[in-house]
Amino acid sequence: MIKEMTGIRGKVEIRKFTFPKGNDRILLAERDELIAHRNKRLVRIFDHEYLKQLVVNHNIVTNHGDAMIADLMAETPAQTKVNNANGVIGVGTGFSSEAKTVTALVTQTGSNEAMDATYPKLKGAFNATDDNVVQYRATFEAGDLSATDIDEAALGNGTYLLAYAEVTPKVTMTVADTLQADWELTVLGT
Repeated sequence: MIKEMTGIRGKVEIRKFTFPKGNDRILLAERDELIAHRNKRLVRIFDHEYLKQLVVNHNIVTNHGDAMIADLMAETPAQTKVNNANGVIGVGTGFSSEAKTVTALVTQTGSNEAMDATYPKLKGAFNATDDNVVQYRATFEAGDLSATDIDEAALGNGTYLLAYAEVTPKVTMTVADTLQADWELTVLGT
C-alpha cells in the first residue's frame, strides 16, 4: 500500500551586519560574501568580518501559503506570485505563536523589503540535489530598520503571507546595521 505524504519544510536565517562608517557601501550580497566600495576601489569582504548575529529557525507555511501554492498549479492562477516583482519579507516585534492561521505580522517594524536581485531562485539545478528548494532573500540596508527585540518574520506577496517564523534569539537593530533575511522552502514528497 502506498501512503502519500507531501509537505513543505522551511527555514529562515536572519543575519545582522554592522559595517564600518565612512566610504563603505554595499554593492552586492551574494553567495555569503559581500563586495564593498572602499576608497573608490572594490574589495571583497566576507560575512564573518562584519557579521554580528546569526539566527536560524524553522517556519510555518500559513493557510494562505498552502492556498497560494495550490493556486500556482492551476491552469490560470488567480493570486499574485511571490516572485521578484511582488515578493517581500517583513519583520516585527510582536511574535505570539506560530499558527497556520496567521495572516500578518503581529507588530511590524519598518516596511516590507522587496526581494534582492535574482531572488527567488532554485537552490539546485533541475533533476539535481536541492532542485526542490526555493530560496528567497531580502536585505534591509543600513537606515531601513531601527528596532529593539525583532522576534518575527514573514514572507509573502504584499497581500498574503506564504510563511511566518519566530526570530529567536531576538535581534536589535540600529540605523547603522544591515539585516539580511534568507528564507528557504523545501517541497517534499515521500
